Amino acid sequence: MNITILGAGAMGSLFGGLLAESGQQVTLLDINDAHLAAIQRDGLLLATDHGERRIRGLNACRPEQASGHPELLLVFTKTLHTDSALRSVAGHIAGHTRVLTLQNGLGNAEALSRHVAPQQVLIGMTNWPADLLGPGQVHSHGQGMVRVLALDEAERQASAEVAAVLDAAGLNCAVDPEVWTSIWKKVAFNAALNSLCAATGCTVGQLGAAPEGVALARAIVMEVVAVAGSQGIVLDAQRCLDSVAFAMDNHRGHKPSMLQDVLAGRPTEIGAINGQVVARAREAGVAVPHTETLLGLLRLIEQRAAV
Repeated sequence: MNITILGAGAMGSLFGGLLAESGQQVTLLDINDAHLAAIQRDGLLLATDHGERRIRGLNACRPEQASGHPELLLVFTKTLHTDSALRSVAGHIAGHTRVLTLQNGLGNAEALSRHVAPQQVLIGMTNWPADLLGPGQVHSHGQGMVRVLALDEAERQASAEVAAVLDAAGLNCAVDPEVWTSIWKKVAFNAALNSLCAATGCTVGQLGAAPEGVALARAIVMEVVAVAGSQGIVLDAQRCLDSVAFAMDNHRGHKPSMLQDVLAGRPTEIGAINGQVVARAREAGVAVPHTETLLGLLRLIEQRAAV
């Protein structure tokens, strides 16, 4: 399959590398010139539980340099850059191109549908871990999975074809008719851990070591569960709480991506996570005081970095 990865950070590079390794034709698109140059020169240095190796044969360029029309466009940009990124590759997307979002948060299907026909859109989530250690270097240790589904029910064959390609690359991918449940579960996890770590500067382990951190995370998870229920999505609250507790116990040194953005003075994805939860809560009349407070705090932190 001819596949383009839009947004070749840690996750995009991991997926692109594994797909290329499995025999797919992969192009990585990004604006990180040093990362692109390293891949063009030396290939992608990928370290996983299966060992460290260099993956060569990847095409890597800036979006405006993209050519041809892929069968699959996999979107991994930060949510706040989705519209500009898709505009930059408008000529790269054909009528037969399937566009899959595995981005964080909510509102991604709507964002993609502003640029391509809804029949071309696939939605999904992934919990694979990945870290960009430097130009052309990605590490991923531990296991993950991918769940996908076509936005249009008439396009379910496309779901199966894309899932098969990702699964063959070792990404543990399956079609999930309940994909919105998976997406909301990840939103609950990120709304709790990402926002709290970003606002406090704590690692996941430091957050879990404080009773107040645990209590705040639990409160946010339960608020997201309530909002999901107002949208017709029934989440298993205990499973959501258990996933947060597992991360606190087993990923102690991890700095979530939102905290990394704050430390680097970059805008965060708070709008697509807590912001989307708050917006839906207001429409449904659901009280989410903790989630709303964290949204306000992160907006203030972003404003501080901008001035």
